[in-house]
Amino acid sequence: MTTPDTPSRKDENTIGAIVARLLLESGAVHVTGAKPFVLRSGWASPVYVDVRRLISSVPRRRELIGAALATVRERIGLDRIDAIAGAETSGVPFAAWLAESLSLPLLIVRKKPLGFGRNAQIEGDAPAGARVLLVDDLTTDGQSKLNFCRALRAADLNVEHILSIFYYDTFAESRRTMAELGAVIHPLSTAHDIIEQARSGRYLAPADIDKVEAFLLHTSEWSKAHGGIARLP
Repeated sequence: MTTPDTPSRKDENTIGAIVARLLLESGAVHVTGAKPFVLRSGWASPVYVDVRRLISSVPRRRELIGAALATVRERIGLDRIDAIAGAETSGVPFAAWLAESLSLPLLIVRKKPLGFGRNAQIEGDAPAGARVLLVDDLTTDGQSKLNFCRALRAADLNVEHILSIFYYDTFAESRRTMAELGAVIHPLSTAHDIIEQARSGRYLAPADIDKVEAFLLHTSEWSKAHGGIARLP
């Protein structure tokens, strides 16, 4: 097994910069020219981050998992996790690589029960009370995490921490959702990291950077003005 390139000593800001660079280099960051992106939860946004672009590059995903390992070690503690759960579907590959690196059981949690056979919402096995780290690729307002955490807890699993490869970190609703969940989100990168790296590395045009910054400053207003929701229903 190939060992990921684990950062030996990196603070949160440095990890954010590394992962933002990986996303920009892989072409995962898209800024709209005219028509805004509408995210799954209904928010309109000028920027969309396709984290799945990272799964095809071996060097980049190895560096990414190294950053994830450093985050788990420094912010959660390796001895406080008994299993890794990948959120359907985009969180699964990242969860699998992390579980393999930590020699921990892997679970897959679906958005809803399968609908046939065992009608399972959770695949894999972990003992009741196991401390599970939920892994997903992207977090906007946190509503999908609410669903995943409820499913895991209904299976008598303990979920206190969520690892997200990218986190918009601009929706007030996400903070309220995490408070409601009683879970801490650990993002590897945020939209603010993307902006900082884009400026330093010239990955995005200045006009695109200005557009994303305007969105981050006035998210609800920007979304509403461009056909999206201004708040959760």
